[in-house]
Amino acid sequence: MTGPTSLPILVGTLKAVPHRKVNDPVKLRRLLDAILMIEADLELAVLLRHFVEEACSLVKARYGALGVLNDTRTGLEQFITVGLSDDQEQLIGTPPTGRGVLGLLITEPAPLRLDDLTAHPDSYGFPAHHPPMNSFLGVPVRARNDVYGNLYLTDKIGAKRFTDEDQFLAEALATAAGIAIENTRLHERIRAVSVLEDRDRIAKDLHDRVIQRVFAVGVTLQGATRLTDLDQVIQKVNDAVDGLEATMTEIRSAVYELGGADIPGGLRQGVLELTAELSPMLGARPHVSFVGPIDNAVPQRTADNLLAVLREALTNAGKHARATRYVVTLTVTDQVKLEVVDNGVGVELATEDAGGMGLKNLRTRAERLHGTFEVQADEAGGTRVTWCVPI
Repeated sequence: MTGPTSLPILVGTLKAVPHRKVNDPVKLRRLLDAILMIEADLELAVLLRHFVEEACSLVKARYGALGVLNDTRTGLEQFITVGLSDDQEQLIGTPPTGRGVLGLLITEPAPLRLDDLTAHPDSYGFPAHHPPMNSFLGVPVRARNDVYGNLYLTDKIGAKRFTDEDQFLAEALATAAGIAIENTRLHERIRAVSVLEDRDRIAKDLHDRVIQRVFAVGVTLQGATRLTDLDQVIQKVNDAVDGLEATMTEIRSAVYELGGADIPGGLRQGVLELTAELSPMLGARPHVSFVGPIDNAVPQRTADNLLAVLREALTNAGKHARATRYVVTLTVTDQVKLEVVDNGVGVELATEDAGGMGLKNLRTRAERLHGTFEVQADEAGGTRVTWCVPI
């Protein structure tokens, strides 16, 4: 979720407000534990909800919410709430978009504390079925000088107003949320640039290799029309068929690389969906396990290639190994390691020319990413395919 500079930025922010103290060591420990969650392998929405829950607990607020600004920073595109039941949220209806006091925090991103939210001149009022709320604390969700939204806390339990300590705790958590949002958006931008670069490279590959192959096949067939010897014609046609098969391999490779520019739900979900899709063909549902930050550490180009490799490895095993059990293990450290193990007839059937694009293409995908690819007999019988590339 975060980059290497996230925690130094957060520490610098905390040091910038030395006049506000938190004397309770338990609260400080909980605050630090909550902040360190930005290094966890969590989806952004889950992480933001965690920050709101911790904020409510630390400052004793009955209700909490975090609004994420849209790209133009004119309104809220996401609104995460804590304290309301599902039934209450359904009765209230559409989440707020940034009017009233919430809108004031968007136009003037600064901490705001109120004893009575309803008495503020900018108060817009509550919709039907909304619970009453009085004391209010709002702080901007920011990273560096960029504001990404606001954290709202209402109805302090056991007191009429929020304190300086409450504001400090809320600001620290809001800063952590801002870092999480900033890094997620930066990763998305980097991913988009990588996709554009990959598509440009693949377009060049298609022109330089695939189109030239098709042209060469066409020339071969044109030459065959002028021949009178049947054996020579058959040879020319066979050569053309071989050329077309090689061309199909190139096209499949390009299609795999273009596919999945943005894997819905992340790489983890992509692996699970792919294994489920192939289960009927395999005759068994593969056992899948994950180790490490699967969704947050793997670059998009690597993830796209990995799914293509997994599909081909399982398909080859299903077609040629006559296996009844498949185990898929994806491990992410400073490298991405995919292992596919089956209990089939053994490695001798897993040749470079076996089915589909063949294992040669899987090796090519690894080498293109400066990695390695191995096929070997598993100790328990069957075949072990290992595809490993650095991050």
